[in-house]
Amino acid sequence: MLKELLVILIASSLVNNVVLSQFLGLCPFLGVSKKTETATGMGVAVIFVITLASAVAGAIYQFILQPFHIEYLQTIVFILVIAALVQFVEMFLKKFIPGLYQSLGVYLPLITTNCAVLGVALTNVQKNYGILTGIVNGFATAAGFTISIIILAGIREKLKYNDIPESFQGMPIVLVTAGLMAIAFCGFSGLL
Repeated sequence: MLKELLVILIASSLVNNVVLSQFLGLCPFLGVSKKTETATGMGVAVIFVITLASAVAGAIYQFILQPFHIEYLQTIVFILVIAALVQFVEMFLKKFIPGLYQSLGVYLPLITTNCAVLGVALTNVQKNYGILTGIVNGFATAAGFTISIIILAGIREKLKYNDIPESFQGMPIVLVTAGLMAIAFCGFSGLL
């Protein structure tokens, strides 16, 4: 069991990185990665939301949707769970960490529509993960998102001081950098 959880942890965070190999969650990945502090805050918020959403969605699926044979409602139920969790995170940050709340701006509510969060909940169901395995998969996926957004933010901070051709300044160089990161993360596929 422990070996299986370790494989899921490595596979979901590095090998099948949600952003760099599945291309889910690109909106906050590209939008919030201008500063490492903001990227770290977004990463922590995503870790919290995805891990909790995996636990709650897994429990609802296993104890409510499956026994009553209403699995077809899973997408709607998962979206409602995610929206409630994001509202909780938003209220918490607004009250206790207003600086981070301001710096995340519109991207914090966008976690609700972040396809990576819903993708993890649906992947847990498709792969028949139990609640514990689903939580580990959710945490690892969110950790992979956090790793990639912090790396991109660090690179973007360094790019400010480089002489970049005018046609590549702004989003073009960010997309090239993200593409190179995706190629680099392909190297992790040999781990498993």
